[in-house]
Amino acid sequence: MKQNVGKIAVEGKHIIKNFQIGSTTTKVLRDISLQVMRGEFVSIMGPSGSGKSTLLYILGGLDAPTKGQVLLNGTDISRFGDEKMSQIRRQKIGFVFQFYNLIPNLNVEENIMLPLLLDGKKMGSYKKQLHQILEIVGLSERRKHTPRELSGGQQQRVAIARALIGNPEILFADEPTGNLDSETGAEIMNLLCEINQTIGQTIIMVTHSPEAAKSSGRVITVQDGVII
Repeated sequence: MKQNVGKIAVEGKHIIKNFQIGSTTTKVLRDISLQVMRGEFVSIMGPSGSGKSTLLYILGGLDAPTKGQVLLNGTDISRFGDEKMSQIRRQKIGFVFQFYNLIPNLNVEENIMLPLLLDGKKMGSYKKQLHQILEIVGLSERRKHTPRELSGGQQQRVAIARALIGNPEILFADEPTGNLDSETGAEIMNLLCEINQTIGQTIIMVTHSPEAAKSSGRVITVQDGVII
């Protein structure tokens, strides 16, 4: 699972994002350009309404910019159609959210493997990787438990493992500690640091927490739709 480092993982070029409601235009992102290198752990911070989550979603292909480009390993993904973009998200991008979005009736293993199943992959060829990821996130003894049998922190670990199982080029995390107490949140941040450092996983995280941001190697601050 060790990843190559040093090249540009994702680049945003002159990203503008407007939302149109009736005759009213809301300017959310105003000409943002940035680069994130492979192997980096970057935090995006900013006050509520600053545009930080919108920026994360655009970089991760969950939303498209009004103007500008998003280059994933040099490929412009910002104008891809839904089907092509869904394929890229399944195969090249991992997402972790504030709420864990686990399937209640599936156990830990099944929740982790679900993206591969949806992508038509053969589960047998990922058994070794599943074992490695369960070891990394500390859930080897919980692999047959369902989400209702897990704590909030353990459920977030499952969500992180699910995001990693396809060996994504970039892991995007949107407030991954926002639904956790401070102690459990610190444990999740330590886990993300370990993942970044041991396998070279590129991570881009949105957070409102200065403590969480300290765990990353670089902090980008967004305010009023621009990087400051």
